[in-house]
Amino acid sequence: MFRFFTTSKWAWWAYLGSFVILASIWVQVQIDVMINEWFGEFYDMVQKALGEANSVTMEEYTGGLLSFAKLAAISIVLGLAISFLTSHFLFRWRASMVEWYHSVYDRARTIEGAAQRVQEDTIKFSRILEGLGTELVSSVLILIEYFPLLMGLGAGITIMWFGDWEYGLVTGAFIWAVGGTILMILLAWVLRLVGIEYDLQKKEAAYRKMLVIAEDDGSVRPKTLEELFDDVRSIHYLSYLRYIYLNIGRLAYLQVNVLVAYIFLAPAIVGGMVTLGVMQQIIRAFGRVEGSLQFLFRAWPTIVELASVYKRLREFERQIREAEAADNPASTV
Repeated sequence: MFRFFTTSKWAWWAYLGSFVILASIWVQVQIDVMINEWFGEFYDMVQKALGEANSVTMEEYTGGLLSFAKLAAISIVLGLAISFLTSHFLFRWRASMVEWYHSVYDRARTIEGAAQRVQEDTIKFSRILEGLGTELVSSVLILIEYFPLLMGLGAGITIMWFGDWEYGLVTGAFIWAVGGTILMILLAWVLRLVGIEYDLQKKEAAYRKMLVIAEDDGSVRPKTLEELFDDVRSIHYLSYLRYIYLNIGRLAYLQVNVLVAYIFLAPAIVGGMVTLGVMQQIIRAFGRVEGSLQFLFRAWPTIVELASVYKRLREFERQIREAEAADNPASTV
């Protein structure tokens, strides 16, 4: 799976491509920080305008809107470029995997579900990584940028349960986000979601294989197909049930999550310790830090799917190596 990074043929895409994508995401995060600063300035201007008639000119107001439009336009263009580059990067990663599978397919074709591994699982692997990988990198870079920013914004104001402690906001965000992530991991472990996803794909592969065989072999009876589909049905039903339990905890957490920043800021808001602009900056920065720390929580269903795909591809490659060793016993000595 990782020959993309170890084969000279793909080195330029693997390493230069990684650098360009990482650098682009970093620039995008910098623009997001600038937008956060804009929120503070703009909402302070709005508060001033609402407090006293004609205290803000139309030119100042429209100038603020245009400033945001410029930053947003740059962010959109950069986001499109990142998406385009990432798609090409991951397709080439997939191509490096498929290239090797093709070279050993004489042995691999006898492995159950080989066609599904080579075609379906490689495309799933690349598509999941396309979203998950960029989101992970973005989350890390956002934490690096926003953690000190949130600490600075929280200095000198009273935070619920933490008082005037300068690390109150970031500590609150950390406890809430990490607590939710631990909850999600525990639920997924108890419900055995990765194992269920893996079993689901295996049963689907067995059913698909029998359908393909039935196209050319008239001896395959409908009863055989029905038995296989019964297995598919039962594992799907079990999956639906387990995900209900997972989503009860997940959705309840996310609903409470909407109010968390306001709860922590309650003493400062009620006490009039912050302006509207500063409050907007804090809430947005808090959301960025919290969202980055909640990466595992938010992406958990996708991570489960990726883990299942990775597990299947790893087993597939292990079976290929075993087949090669059986065909060439002298080479293993």
